[in-house]
Amino acid sequence: MKKFALLAGYFAATPLLIVLVVFYSLFLIHNTQSDSRQSINLFSEGVQYRALPQETEDVSTQTQPKDARIAVLTDFFNRYHSPLAPYAQKFVEDADKYKLDYRLLPAIAMQESGLCKKTPKDSNNCWGFGIYGKKVTRFDNYGDAIDTISKTLAQEYVAKGYTEPEAIMAKYTPSSNGSWAESVSFFMEKINASL
Repeated sequence: MKKFALLAGYFAATPLLIVLVVFYSLFLIHNTQSDSRQSINLFSEGVQYRALPQETEDVSTQTQPKDARIAVLTDFFNRYHSPLAPYAQKFVEDADKYKLDYRLLPAIAMQESGLCKKTPKDSNNCWGFGIYGKKVTRFDNYGDAIDTISKTLAQEYVAKGYTEPEAIMAKYTPSSNGSWAESVSFFMEKINASL
């Protein structure tokens, strides 16, 4: 009889337990849905936090290549501890003014003097410009040198079709066996890789 009472209690308690679990699950589902509706209502009642904006505004950003070029040249000069770093903007401005590749003068300076590490005393001439035999072209400062050499390259080289380092080499340093142009091209690419 004891077994019968235990079995009857089991069969009576199991359906009751199932009913309680179902009701509890429904209760949880109902609370979750009402919480979501409450969140949605909060958003529609003027709260400013939303996952997606109601209205979109066009935001336009433009990067200035000029700024990027200045930063790239500054980094290039600083990497080699060159005194030309403060003149990065001057290089870019004069390149634009004379329609030159902004990398050309820095690459020539690297080839000719290791970015001003080996220059004739008090010449401010890092480009080997007008230096042959005992003749040395001197400049008051690097800014004057950059302007004069940029202008000369534009008028006497680029305007006459000497646009690539190989062509410039034929007139700038005709005694070179090709290594000058290779080095200038290499340094121009090295600058370009940073952009």
